[in-house]
Amino acid sequence: MEFLAGAGIFIIFFLIIFLLILIVPCIQIVPQANAYVVERLGTYLTTWHTGLHFKLPIVDRVAKRVVLKEQVYDFPPQPVITKDNVTMRIDTIVFFQITDPKLYAYGVENPIMAIENLTATTLRNIIGDLDFDSTLTSREVINTQMRASVDLATDPWGIKVNRVELKNIIAPTEIQNAMEKQMKAERERREAVTRAEGEKKSSILVAEGKKESAILNAQAEKEAQILRAEAQKEALLRQAEGQAEAIRKVQEATADGIRMLKEAGADESVLQLKSLETLGQMANGQATKIIIPSDLQGIAGLATTFKEVVKDN
Repeated sequence: MEFLAGAGIFIIFFLIIFLLILIVPCIQIVPQANAYVVERLGTYLTTWHTGLHFKLPIVDRVAKRVVLKEQVYDFPPQPVITKDNVTMRIDTIVFFQITDPKLYAYGVENPIMAIENLTATTLRNIIGDLDFDSTLTSREVINTQMRASVDLATDPWGIKVNRVELKNIIAPTEIQNAMEKQMKAERERREAVTRAEGEKKSSILVAEGKKESAILNAQAEKEAQILRAEAQKEALLRQAEGQAEAIRKVQEATADGIRMLKEAGADESVLQLKSLETLGQMANGQATKIIIPSDLQGIAGLATTFKEVVKDN
């Protein structure tokens, strides 16, 4: 009896262990940004998303664990030929995300390899319509066309292609050498153009400086001449004013003398004698020519008459 009791306990313990081993794997926790594709007896049953899930032992199984985060794959360089028969190698980077776990699990056998081959063929088709120079300068156009084509082809696989980027464009060695020589020549040309423009601007600045200097010198000389002319004008005006003042004073003195003679009762003979005195004063000056009146008769008489008039006064 004790043996049977011990055997029963062992069997129960074994059954408990067996059930635990059988049941525990049936409890599944799906982490964030993941999805499990579940099959029952080899047929698709459902898709588990984030959370706690249970499955029937033996009957149900997780057929595929799918990561829903955006994934990045860097594919190796692919040989392509341009429209002008230049062979080059281009490696691409594809950013994609799984949107339908069921289609991803059952749509294609090897999705990554399928995307790689699809990217390579699409790239060859696009580059085949472009020449070498256009390929180097049209990366954005190539990226857009490739993304549209690859995304359309991967829709039945439950894959959304977000971006396709050309990572490197590896040209043949001889073309790289030619491009380097061309770039060097272009840099030298730009340097020469820049130097010529600098010399041109320098010459223009020097010429403008000389021009402005000449204009300023001319303006200064003009102003100096104007000032000198004004000074000479003022000097002549002052000299003329002095001469006019002297003449005016002489005339005033002469007029005063004549007026005094008239007031003293002098006749015309005295006036003629006064004129002769004035003529004598003119002769004492620096005049080289003296005009003597033709009527000189009675000069002695005029002098005598003038003396008598003086005595009477």
